Amino acid sequence: MFDGFETSTLILVGGAAVLSLLPEHGADQVRVAVGTALSSTLMGWAVGGTIGSVMADYIGRKKMLMIAIAGYCAFTAFTALSSSVTMLVVLRFLTGMFLGTEWSTGTALVAETWPASARAKALGIMQSGYGFGFFLAAGLWLVLQPIGGPDAWRWMFVIGILPALFLIYIRRSVPESKLWLEAVGDTADQSKGSRRWTVIEMFDEPRSVLRTLAVLLMASITVAVFYGISALTGPYIGSLAAKQGLSAPAMASVSALVYNAGSIVGYISAGFLADAIGRKPYMYISFSGAILSGLLMYFVPQTLLASLACVFVLGTFTLGVFSWLPIYLPELFHTRVRSTASGLIFNLARLVAFPLPWLTAFLFTELGGYQPTVLMLTLLYVVSIVMLSLLPETKGKLLPT
Repeated sequence: MFDGFETSTLILVGGAAVLSLLPEHGADQVRVAVGTALSSTLMGWAVGGTIGSVMADYIGRKKMLMIAIAGYCAFTAFTALSSSVTMLVVLRFLTGMFLGTEWSTGTALVAETWPASARAKALGIMQSGYGFGFFLAAGLWLVLQPIGGPDAWRWMFVIGILPALFLIYIRRSVPESKLWLEAVGDTADQSKGSRRWTVIEMFDEPRSVLRTLAVLLMASITVAVFYGISALTGPYIGSLAAKQGLSAPAMASVSALVYNAGSIVGYISAGFLADAIGRKPYMYISFSGAILSGLLMYFVPQTLLASLACVFVLGTFTLGVFSWLPIYLPELFHTRVRSTASGLIFNLARLVAFPLPWLTAFLFTELGGYQPTVLMLTLLYVVSIVMLSLLPETKGKLLPT
């Protein structure tokens, strides 16, 4: 939830933060500074997520999770004290490094400590925290902005320190993964450098190269479609609102709320579906649902209420679909490399999908607007369906050790 809160906070308060840090500013300078801070956070997320995922397979899930939370809280606190745009950008990169580590480490820890009968449900609910974090950030900013004045943005980052309180609970009450302890064995051997690099160890098992490439492509499409649709939806809904005499910025914000509300439905339902019908059938339904949601948006009349209803469906299947990553990835890789594999695939997918906002702008121009562009993006899930056919079903099986 606080990952979602932190990421959403910068999107919400970025403009206000830059305006207070730049004594002389123009609209272009503000946009560039906010974009740079966002890009810095995402780059830190990718770099830190990769490094932290590897470290969790060496030093343990619990220890790496505590390091990630402590680092994230510390640099979030420093962000609130930023005195220049440069300081803000640097601190966002450092915060992103620790943010990126939490997902893969938390995924491995939950997957390895929850019983098989509840694992998928727990991971789906864990993923839903990201959506709830968005609503938490939006609600708090709505309250703080009018009463906090020009420095209200700083209080948003101060609130981001709260996860530090959970460190006491994690240290005292959360056990280290027994699967990891059994798989790693003698920690003294690790200190002597006898253990191979986990990125290489990932490919020891038969067909591991094919599996890795298939899920990497599926993950890249998941991330890319989300980036593209989320970048276009706000302006599109805003333009429809303007035609009806409503506030375009306000309705663009409403569309973000509707999109994230749909995602929570997708996140939470994922684990229940995956346990009821199997991992692959759940993913077939989700990927097909993403394509159908694109078709729905393509054919729906260009009216505000109808389009917002379709945005909810898009949120369910193009953002809520992210739950397949924490549910399925841990069940494909053995314990010694589980965190490395999950983090590497997710963060490589971010890098592969990084150019999508620029490509989306090109498609928008060439295809003639929002609706055909959304349809074209969701049709990418045809590739995911083909890749999924090459992968094994893992429902009811023990985690690979």
